[in-house]
Amino acid sequence: MPAPSPVAPPRSGQVLIPTPEPRPDQPPSREMFGPPIPETTAKAAAVPASVPIPPFRPDGAEAQPDREVFGPPAPRMLADKRSNAPRPATMPIEEAACRTRLKVLGVEFEEFASQSDADGCALPFPLKLKRLSRSIDIEPDAVINCAAAEASARFATSVIAPAAKAEFGDELSVVGQASAYVCRPRNGTRKLSEHAFGNALDIARFTLAKGAAIDVEPTPPEKNAKFLGVVRKAACGPFKTVLGPGSDADHARHLHFDLAPRKNGGTFCQ
Repeated sequence: MPAPSPVAPPRSGQVLIPTPEPRPDQPPSREMFGPPIPETTAKAAAVPASVPIPPFRPDGAEAQPDREVFGPPAPRMLADKRSNAPRPATMPIEEAACRTRLKVLGVEFEEFASQSDADGCALPFPLKLKRLSRSIDIEPDAVINCAAAEASARFATSVIAPAAKAEFGDELSVVGQASAYVCRPRNGTRKLSEHAFGNALDIARFTLAKGAAIDVEPTPPEKNAKFLGVVRKAACGPFKTVLGPGSDADHARHLHFDLAPRKNGGTFCQ
């Protein structure tokens, strides 16, 4: 590094005035840093031309992309031919005939408003099932299609009630349902559940006339397990799908019965 240039000594008669050192409280000279930047120019320089949208907003809501760029959102549910089936203005003959059979069986029900949803759920001629027979109640009332109501009523009187009498020596009084019509997909999929068409019934409890309750659970008491086993085995045939404890975690505490349309009338019982 070159040595600093020596300061020339003052000429005769010249007074050398030293440049004062700036004080800590003294602002720097404008001559050292040039003129100030206009305020409007500084603000314009600080704002970028376009502000990017973060993938997640501070409030936790995910930022929505421009639909014109990415197109419309994908449908939530996969298509099902029953979703767009013709819906006649008047009740079809088969629906009326089904209701006549329910009355002969002693089933108590009420007509219910048509159900549909943009996701494809459809129940054009539902009914509210109130009693499975003159002696067997269902709680709470179940919104369901007529075919599933008839299958449930026949199964309750011909299988469940006799099995309860044989195992516990008591009459079946109440079938406790956990789900009937619900507009939703199968758990973990985008395929519509049979519940979305009122074509399924989930049963969580059976109550006897003297008050004893038999709950559907993973490890029931021995007598309860025997009764539940008989009911579950006999359901495979009258119903096309039978699931319960041991099938998967979603069915650990109820029996799922449905009338899913399967090729050649096949069944899926697990």
